[in-house]
Amino acid sequence: MYKRILVPTDGSERSVKAVEGAARFARPLGATLVVMTVVEPYSYTNLAEYRPESIEQYDERVTAEAEERLEAARKIAVAAGVEVKTVMVKSFSPAEAIIEQAEKNGCDIIFMASHGRKGIAAVLLGSETQKVLTHSHFPVMVYR
Repeated sequence: MYKRILVPTDGSERSVKAVEGAARFARPLGATLVVMTVVEPYSYTNLAEYRPESIEQYDERVTAEAEERLEAARKIAVAAGVEVKTVMVKSFSPAEAIIEQAEKNGCDIIFMASHGRKGIAAVLLGSETQKVLTHSHFPVMVYR
């Protein structure tokens, strides 16, 4: 059925729970998890503004944070007895990056958290999960 499951994580409590749920889902299937995180590239649009860190410092910081998220997810999968691959991607559009990585890694399904925003907050802030649901040709399992 499903052999490769893409699981995006942003390190939030809900996305960590989704990684745990994906590992439980994958184990009886013998599926591999492809856990990914998206790092926002340095924004050059406001270079005239004061920046507390250089581009290099920013890249080092966000890369270290992303590696920590991926390592935490890797440990969850390994503890559940599931094979795992981790991927870090730089993109201003997490939803696009998620769909691209599902294609690139030959995934059968995307398993992702819903961040549970409701009402006007969901409308104004948007939802990466909603964007993936709208634009993906892959099945998407939303974990709540």
